This record gives sequence, structure tokens and C-alpha cells, in this order.
Amino acid sequence: MSYYPRKRILVTGGAGFLGSHLCERLLKEGNEVICVDNFYTGQKSNIAHLLQNPYFEILRHDICFPLYVEVDEIYNLACPASPVHYQFDPVQTTKTSVHGAINMLGLAKRLKIKILQASTSEVYGDPLVHPQKEDYWGNVNPIGPRSCYDEGKRCAETLFFDYHRQHRLRIKVARIFNTYGPRMYPDDGRVVSNFITQALRNEDITIYGDGSQTRCFCYVDDMIDGLVRLMNSPDSFTGPVNLGNPVETTILELACMIIELTGSRSRIEFLPMPEDDPRRRRPDITLARERLAWEPGTDLRTGLLKTIEYFSNVLGIDNRNITLQSS
Repeated sequence: MSYYPRKRILVTGGAGFLGSHLCERLLKEGNEVICVDNFYTGQKSNIAHLLQNPYFEILRHDICFPLYVEVDEIYNLACPASPVHYQFDPVQTTKTSVHGAINMLGLAKRLKIKILQASTSEVYGDPLVHPQKEDYWGNVNPIGPRSCYDEGKRCAETLFFDYHRQHRLRIKVARIFNTYGPRMYPDDGRVVSNFITQALRNEDITIYGDGSQTRCFCYVDDMIDGLVRLMNSPDSFTGPVNLGNPVETTILELACMIIELTGSRSRIEFLPMPEDDPRRRRPDITLARERLAWEPGTDLRTGLLKTIEYFSNVLGIDNRNITLQSS
């Protein structure tokens, strides 16, 4: 139990896309935040605006190695999340998910505190059940090019529930579906960032397959709210719980919307489908609605406009040449 008036919260991967937004949210709520990141994919620019806050601290550290700090809660978000990054060094990706989970669980066990695992919809693989509910075990290739991430996250979930059963550790497991928003990397291989970057540069928008495959896109502020609600939920509710937007969108529809919103001259180019790329992905968020009173509130068009504005600034593209339409 903390003797300090502010809750001290550790966020691993805190300089990443989701992590930086989470640090920001936790500070606004009056907490003390320790951001841990090895800066493999995290960027200091994501958290630069937080550095003047006296209750914010950065530690450059790889969670594949033990960490000794005194905190009240842990959000474990550390792991490359885009295919470009997690496939660049697949062994390290698996180590981050597995060794990192063991080290953070060990820390939580020593301190007797709650710990939240940022898992992923990739645990469902290329699903044979649609939409995906938490009791679905998935359809995952254990030896494919995406397996370092998919199976790493699945193993991390196993570890969390084993620590819960064996050591009575208080755990929370969130299965995060496609999330987008400001502070994504321009060229990280994710569909929203790829399409926006290509559209702003008037380059061909590359669609893998025929564009009929679907995804569901959740704006980052909604996702962070879901994570915080999960952490603050009763200890009896461990998850796993799906967090994502249940509105299904085809990749072709997404590309056309981004071209429209940017006023781009981009054309669409169709390329072969990558190995093991899921055809359909949609969360059933009934459990999140019932247990967390949570569901996304940002529609895709509104979220994309905010994200496009961010990317136009990052890429140094003159906004006067872009037609950002709000309706």
C-alpha cells in the first residue's frame, strides 16, 4: 500500500504510441508516472511535452532484464506492435513479450500490486469465428512470419493467468484491436499510417489483396479510456476483455475515405496479400460494455481528421494544399 498521496504508476513502453497517450492521461488524473522504454520503437518526441511535469520520470530500460522500482500499479505495454518493427527482429520480439512479462509479473508479485497486460487481437490469428469473443481460442500459425508477435502475446497471457492462479496476483488482460491516432509512426507498416502518409504525399496507396478484408479502427483516446477503466475495475474481473471499435470497415473503404479527406491525387495499387494476414477482424465488446461501461465514442471520420492533421505536421506538408473535410 502506498504512503504517498499520489499513486505511482509504471508504464512500460511509455514512449510509444499508446504508452505516451496513457502517460498523459495518468498524469492528468493526478498520478505520478514512471515511463520505461528502451526506445527501440518509442520516441522521446512522444513524451517531450511531459518532461516539465515534476511527477513524470523516464527510465531507459529493456524489460527483458529485471527492473527494481517501487510503484503501485503496472501497465505493461512494451513490445513492438507494427509488422515492420516486430518482424525486423522476431527473436527479440518474442523475448520482449515472454521475458518482459516474466520480469514485470515478478515485480508485481514482489510489490503485491495490480498489473495490466496490453495483449492484442492477434491472439485470435486469422479467425474462423466472427465477430471474435473472448472465449474464442483463435486460429494462429505458430511458425509463420507473424508468429513472434502472435504467439509471444499468447504466451504472455498464459503467464499472466498462471501467476494469477499460482500466486494470487491481481491481473488485468486487455486484447487491443486496431488503434490509430496522433503519434503513430509515418512508415510503421500499419494500414492507417501507411494510407495517410501515401495520400499526403500523393503517392499510390498500396492495398494488399483486393481490399475486401476488414478491420475495425478505434481512436486512441477511446482505447486509453478502456485501459484505465479496466485497471480500475474490481479485482475479480481479470479479463481478457476485447477493447476495440466494433464498426467493421473494408480496407478499400478506408483508402477511399482517406483520399477524400486529404484531397489527395493518390491512386490505389493492389498488391499480393501477405502471408497469414487475417481476412476479417471485428471485436465483440459485449463484455467491455457490461463490466467496464465502455465503448468507443469517436467515429472513424472524426478520428481520421485528427490523425491526418497530425501527420501533415509531422511530414511538414503545407495544410493549405490539403482539403481536410469535416463532413
